Amino acid sequence: MQKRLRELAELTAQANGAKAHLDYTSRVPPTINNPEAAARAAKVAQAVSGNVIREFDPVMPGEDFSEMLAERPGAFLFIGNGDSAALHNPAYEFNDDIIPAGSTWYAEMAERRMPI
Repeated sequence: MQKRLRELAELTAQANGAKAHLDYTSRVPPTINNPEAAARAAKVAQAVSGNVIREFDPVMPGEDFSEMLAERPGAFLFIGNGDSAALHNPAYEFNDDIIPAGSTWYAEMAERRMPI
């Protein structure tokens, strides 16, 4: 991606009789779920809601949760907010109806991880 951005900037500038220089800094690593943690989270979500989508096309939001996943195994999942603008967008509208399912999921995750 960096190479292509540089090429596009330089060629666009050249086409307009100018020069371009691109400084690209990668600040946030990609958000990559740990397979075991993702499977555990999906299993609990299935038990709580009965409806889990495990496979879908990748998305590319910026998410600083990736910093945590770089240090500890975990999983980032979507709770199913419904139609709304993306998270961190000023037009995002939280769906209060999902609070019981989300709270139940968190509690069940904790209970399943506690020693017996």
